[in-house]
Amino acid sequence: MTNFSTIYKLSLVAVACLIHACSSSCPVLECWFVQEKVGRGGGLTGATTQEKALLHIRRDAQSQGAESQRAPSDINPDRVYTFTDPAATLCQRALSSPRGSVKKPQCEVNPFLPQPSSLKWVTTLTESALSPVYLEAEWFSSSFQGLDDQLGVSTITRAPTGSKEHNVILSVTSKTMSAQSRLGVPVTLDCGFWADPSSPLSSTGFAVEWRYQFRGDGRVVLAYDGKTDRVADTQEEGATLDFEGLHERGNVSLTLQEAKVSHSGTYICTVYLPYLLAQVAMELEIVEPPSLSIHPSPLPLAVPGQTVNIQCEASGFAPLPLELSWEFKGADGTSRPLGAGSVSGHRQAWDGTFSQSTRLELDTSKLDLGTGGEVTCVAVHAGGTRRASAILNVIGFSGPSIEDSMAMVGVALVLYGLIKLVSWTFISSGSDTAGTPDKKEK
Repeated sequence: MTNFSTIYKLSLVAVACLIHACSSSCPVLECWFVQEKVGRGGGLTGATTQEKALLHIRRDAQSQGAESQRAPSDINPDRVYTFTDPAATLCQRALSSPRGSVKKPQCEVNPFLPQPSSLKWVTTLTESALSPVYLEAEWFSSSFQGLDDQLGVSTITRAPTGSKEHNVILSVTSKTMSAQSRLGVPVTLDCGFWADPSSPLSSTGFAVEWRYQFRGDGRVVLAYDGKTDRVADTQEEGATLDFEGLHERGNVSLTLQEAKVSHSGTYICTVYLPYLLAQVAMELEIVEPPSLSIHPSPLPLAVPGQTVNIQCEASGFAPLPLELSWEFKGADGTSRPLGAGSVSGHRQAWDGTFSQSTRLELDTSKLDLGTGGEVTCVAVHAGGTRRASAILNVIGFSGPSIEDSMAMVGVALVLYGLIKLVSWTFISSGSDTAGTPDKKEK
C-alpha cells in the first residue's frame, strides 16, 4: 500500500476539498474551558473547573477575522484564543449558529499533554522514545458538535508557551454522529482526519483505531498501523476500511458489511500521531420493524353470540419497544379501536431480534359487528407502523326489522284464521254426513 509520506498529498487534497465545502467565513465559537483543579500543594485534586472561552477561527495567520472585536464581558480575556485551521474543518456551516438562533454548537476545550501510547499498533510511532523539542509548547484538545448532530470534530492545537495563537495540528471529523441502519445491509460510519503537513510529527506515521462501547463493555473493532501498513489481529469479521482512501484522502470510515442487532452502540474513531491523539464518538442504532402475522388464517366463520379468538404475532424487530393494538373496520367503512388485547411478554431470538404477540377475544354477542368486516392488528415501532388484516364473516345475522316482525305477525294471524276456518269446515262436513242415514230410514 501507499507509504505514509503521502500524508502530504492527503493534507493538500483535504484542504482544497474542505475549503470549497465550507462556508465563506469562519465562526467565532463560544466554548467551555475545562481543566482539573490544582490543589494547594500543586497537585491535582480530581475536581474540575469550568470557564467560558471564546475561539476565533481562521484559515491562515494572515486572515482577518473577528478577533479584533471586543470579547463579551462575562469571558476572561485570558480565555480568548485564535485557532488557525488550514483545513478549514472548523469553518463548516454546521458549526455556525444562524443569527438570532437559540441553538448553538457545543464546544469544549481542555489542556492536553502529549505522551506516547502503549497500544501495540501505535508504539511504532514513538520507537525512538525521545520527546522532540517541538512538544515543548501549550497544547489543547478541543471537541465540537455541530447543530442537530450534523457534524462532530475533535482537534489537537499547539501554541508557543504563553501565546494564545493556536495552530491545528490534527483534526478528526465525522458526519454520522447519529446513524441508523436496517438489518443485513452494509453500514458506513464516517470518519476522516487531517494532519498539518508542516508539523514534524506528520512525517513519522499515523495509526487508526475503531472501538465499540455498549453499556459499559468495550472492544476493539479494527486497528491499523499506518506506519507499517498492518491491520491488528483484533479486526472483527465484516469490519473493513477503505485503505486506498485512507492514504489518499484521510478517509478512515468504518464499513460493517452486514448490520446486526449486536452492532447497536457507541463507536469511537481515534487517530494517532506520535504523542498525539484525537477522537470522535458516534451512535449507531439498528432499527428493524416487525413482521406481522394473524392466526388462524383465514378466520373461521362466526355466528352471532360466538366468541372468536384471534392472535397476532410480531417478530424479527429491534429495538425492543413495541405497541400492539387491534382495530375493526365494518362493512360501512368506519373503523373503531378494539384495544390492545392480551399482550404477551417479549422473546429474543438467536440473532438478537425480538418477538411479541397479542390475543384478542372477539365476542360477537357484545360487539355490534353486523355481518362482519376487517380485523386489523397494528404494531407501532421506531422502524415504522406495520399492519396485518383478516376478514371476519358473521353468518345467520340477518335479524328481522320491526316492519318484518309486524308482517310476520300478520301472516301468522292469517294462517291461524285459515287453519281455524278449514277446521270448522271439516267439522261441519262431518256432522252433515253423520245425519244422512237417519233421513233415509225416515
